[in-house]
Amino acid sequence: MPRPQPLDFSALLSARARTMNASAIREILKITQRPDVISFAGGLPAPELFPMDEFRRAADTVMTKYGPASLQYSTTEGHAPLREWIAARSHIPASNVQITTGSQQALDLLGKILISEGDTVLVEAPSYLGALQSFQPYLPSYAEMPTDEGGIDVDALEGLLKAGNVKLLYAIPNFQNPTGRTLSLERRRRLVELTAQHGVLVIEDDPYGDLRFSGEPITSLYQLGLELWGDVDQNHVIYCSSFSKTLVPGLRDAWVQAAAPIIGKLIQAKQGADLHTPTLNQMMITELLPLLPTQIEKVRRAYGERAGIMMDAMDRLFPAGAQHTTPQGGMFLWVTLPHGIDTAKMLPRAVERQVAYVPGSPFYARGGGENTMRLSYSCSTPEQIGRGVQALADTIRESLD
Repeated sequence: MPRPQPLDFSALLSARARTMNASAIREILKITQRPDVISFAGGLPAPELFPMDEFRRAADTVMTKYGPASLQYSTTEGHAPLREWIAARSHIPASNVQITTGSQQALDLLGKILISEGDTVLVEAPSYLGALQSFQPYLPSYAEMPTDEGGIDVDALEGLLKAGNVKLLYAIPNFQNPTGRTLSLERRRRLVELTAQHGVLVIEDDPYGDLRFSGEPITSLYQLGLELWGDVDQNHVIYCSSFSKTLVPGLRDAWVQAAAPIIGKLIQAKQGADLHTPTLNQMMITELLPLLPTQIEKVRRAYGERAGIMMDAMDRLFPAGAQHTTPQGGMFLWVTLPHGIDTAKMLPRAVERQVAYVPGSPFYARGGGENTMRLSYSCSTPEQIGRGVQALADTIRESLD
């Protein structure tokens, strides 16, 4: 038998698979694994803040309390006590809560059930890269909402909605990834009202909302939707959050709150994806819920201190023309450099100085932002932040020469 011709695997991929791209952040993280590199790139929770002893005890308690059931298949909807706790926070039925294997799965499944090829999806400019990556295989047409220090420009949003044919709006109102900005209450109300009037669904992504270290909490888009409709199953806002940033990311426990028709389709989509989120992980998270307020406060204090140190250092060391946002919580801030600097091209020189960041361009659904970058302060010590900002300032000055 003659030897067969080598397969052209790229030609055998689906049209959907051919639209997939590697995460720019994950690719950058590969080059920053050297222990001598100070990485402001990945949005990683600080591992020294993980409640290790409590997790050890929780694992033992769960195994004793539930026995083999903790290692068994479970329901797609999720561990009932965990769903009930989540539901109680928003005064909704547990049947309106779906547990997911990380918030990234929530975004992927929502894209799967909501986006058809060519549907117009509104995203912030810039927006969370992981959401763009999740939605892209479903072939949306992106339209970008302009943003400023107050978040989404709702006047511009009104114009986009009036243009018609918008299916879905995706937003991160609290300490947005990548900019760290927060959407004001006035703008939130108008966003909810405008999208309701135009029959547009809203995905509110809120992984950082509990990590506020200054200012006062602001009512969620989801709660404003409940107030507007007065009915959990009419609410056009879909809420996503996670335990990754408050407890630990490795257990991959997150959730979606939504109207019953959305939850019903999410259940079907999740059954096809992974049947259910790991039973043991959900039970461990549930066991640790009494610890959550103390853990959140510890994380808030640490991130607030680190954000302050980073901003103070940038104000002292960055050259004129470099600007940064001032987050009130979360894990990120956004830097805008003078036009003409390309932060993607500048990155190798920064790594030579042993500091890394994420260039801003991949966060724009329709391109642009070449002179911007995202910095994360969550996973670096104060001493590392000082050295890293100095190295970054030197790199920027070199690029300006």
